[in-house]
Amino acid sequence: MTDFHAQGMATRRRVLGDRHVDKAEAVKTDLDAPYQALITEAAWGHVWSRDTITPRERSMLTIALLAGLGNDHELAMHVRATANTGASPQDVMEALLHVAIYAGVPRANHAIRIAKETFAEMEAAKR
Repeated sequence: MTDFHAQGMATRRRVLGDRHVDKAEAVKTDLDAPYQALITEAAWGHVWSRDTITPRERSMLTIALLAGLGNDHELAMHVRATANTGASPQDVMEALLHVAIYAGVPRANHAIRIAKETFAEMEAAKR
């Protein structure tokens, strides 16, 4: 295990939460283990672990990119992660306004629907 893997796993748990990471680890197989190692080391160990911008800012960037590319499943996951990154619903909306201008209104419209549904689910889970 590399230092980037250990750091990546710690960051991944801090951002996505133990429950999400434990679930992903539980379904990992020999087939996708190399992929899981890659994302843990590269995305979480190399990128998300950097301290040049805040987790809040990184969260907003990630949400904008995922929305602009239409990666809906990942988008909902990262909206849920805002509970851990410090990005507020208003921050998410700001990111999605940028998506509307730079990636297109239909992408932003769809992403806003996903964000609203995800925030509503998060709120309901608190009750």
